[in-house]
This record gives sequence, structure tokens and C-alpha cells, in this order.
Amino acid sequence: MLIGYARTSTLEQEAGLDAQVRDLTALGCEKLFREQASSVGPRKALESVLDFAREGDTIAVTKLDRLARSVTHLGNIISALEAKGVALRIVNLGVDTGTPTGKLMLNVLGGVAQFEREMMLERQREGIAKAKAEGAYKGRKPTARAKASEVKALAAEGLSMAAIAAKVGIGKGSVHRILAA
Repeated sequence: MLIGYARTSTLEQEAGLDAQVRDLTALGCEKLFREQASSVGPRKALESVLDFAREGDTIAVTKLDRLARSVTHLGNIISALEAKGVALRIVNLGVDTGTPTGKLMLNVLGGVAQFEREMMLERQREGIAKAKAEGAYKGRKPTARAKASEVKALAAEGLSMAAIAAKVGIGKGSVHRILAA
């Protein structure tokens, strides 16, 4: 059975998820698992697809970054799939681990992808350090502290922390910190 897995990081990326679902359906996936979850958080649909797949099945993804966070994570997924006799197909790379060449290509591409990500993060850190040294980087502007007077006024009116948070547009923890200060 050909099983599809589609993921986007945020709810705002609906078009990206729809495109993945469209491509996986066109590929002939009989069952689709989809989710909108950050790669660093829990990914229930990924766990479900890995659990669902049986020997002889193939899991298809449109891109490698939709599946794995790192080469290590990819290795763990591939090991779990190999133990079950399940292949992995990455559409945009033309890679299918059902073949020896596909397995080799996936390992090489995974290493390149991790190297590229680490280089990008290094450049980002260097850029932030340079901007801080020039006084141009201040970080995110605090939003809750700017609303402290409004929070205190609403609390004086007797509103609950949850009601204040909803009305002002900040988290309950921020309301609590402002009132505790």
C-alpha cells in the first residue's frame, strides 16, 4: 500500500498542506496522514503513519524536510521502517528506499541537508552578533509590558486573569506577572 504523509509547520500554511495532499493523491496514495505541527513539537500523525505501515508498504512524502528534523531523526525513522519492511519514497528527490541506490542517495542527501541547515544557522548567529554589536538588534519588542496599565485597570474592575488575557490579547501568564509585580 502507498501511504502519504503531509505536514506544514503552522496553521497559516494551509495552501502548502493542500499542495502536498494534492501531489500525494495524484501519486496514488491510498491513505493519507496530515498534520500542521512544528517539527520540534509532538507529531501525532507521523507517529500514526509509522505505526500504521505494514511490511511491503511504502510511505511517501513530497519533500524530505516534511518528514525529518535532522539526519539523526531521519536515521531513526528509516531504521524503524526497515525493521517493519516498509520503504520510504521522497517525491521531489526521486528517492525510493525500496532500492539499494535509493537508500544510498537518501543518506547522502540527508547529510547535505543537515550541513546546509547548520551553515544557515551559523550565518544567522553571525548576522545577529554583528547587528547587536552595531546596536541595530534589540530582539523582540515586549508586548505584554506595554499593556500593563490596561491589565491593572481591568483587574481593578474585577475581571479574571483569563478574561483580562483574552481582552488585552496576551497570555494568562503575562497577566499574572504584571499583577504580581
